Amino acid sequence: MTSSSPVTVVGLGAMGRALAGAFLAAGHPTTVWNRTPGRAGELVAAGATEAPDVATAVAASPLTVVCVLDRPAVEAVLDGAGDALAGTAIVNLTTSVPEDARALATRVVATGARYLDGKIMVPTPLVGTDDGWVLYSGDRAVFDDHVATLRALGPDTDRLGDEPGLAALFDLGMLDVFFSGMAAFLHAAALVGADGVPAAEFLPYADRITNLLRGIMAELADQVDRNHHDGVEDNLAMEGTGLDHIVEASAARGIDTSVPATVRTLVRAAVAAGHGDDSFSRVIDVLRQPSAAVPA
Repeated sequence: MTSSSPVTVVGLGAMGRALAGAFLAAGHPTTVWNRTPGRAGELVAAGATEAPDVATAVAASPLTVVCVLDRPAVEAVLDGAGDALAGTAIVNLTTSVPEDARALATRVVATGARYLDGKIMVPTPLVGTDDGWVLYSGDRAVFDDHVATLRALGPDTDRLGDEPGLAALFDLGMLDVFFSGMAAFLHAAALVGADGVPAAEFLPYADRITNLLRGIMAELADQVDRNHHDGVEDNLAMEGTGLDHIVEASAARGIDTSVPATVRTLVRAAVAAGHGDDSFSRVIDVLRQPSAAVPA
């Protein structure tokens, strides 16, 4: 597809409008449609065509990008498009879990269309900029045929594989690290703040730990993949003592202990299973068998 290949965007929430705007800015003839009327005004003024219904919208372009609320909303879009789906390519950028992506891929293929799942990894203001980043998984031919168009959303267009659920899986994994990291920092800020230390004053020290963590994550990944949890440099028994201190100091200051206590519960379960001399990576065994972790 050339840089002027037509594209349809279905769903005009904040993210959908950002997607359509990025396609327009990159020179793509863009058709838009939204279940609730009244959201296409600025896009139409910028050159987009508003379709009267979803079937017309899908029929207008070889590529339709769907970004709506959830899986039921995607299914409603597909049902409304009917026979217009046959022969088209559907790229679904709706937030979902891997199971949703797999089910939707099966449903789309049954209509005679092709399916590529995607997950947007940046906030709305970064869509269409040099920092834009979208993960994709699914039909390779869809990706190859339309990657030039999709790059209007951002230069980082990683295709993870043929399995449609991979993009959602990686998205959730990264969000897991993201939210857990934010919670850990906020807990630490509350802990030091209880003794009068401003969060901004503590931040440079948190940054140093974060930089250290990058290298540690590489070691953890290697240990997990090799199922080798050598505790020569660290061990769970020692780290459990450190977690005890965090929980004790938090409780003494009236700070909620659930964040460090959860980690301590995982470590204690691994130690109780006979892995006190192993490295922290051994905790993955407890995470894979949550019944082994009993709150302490």
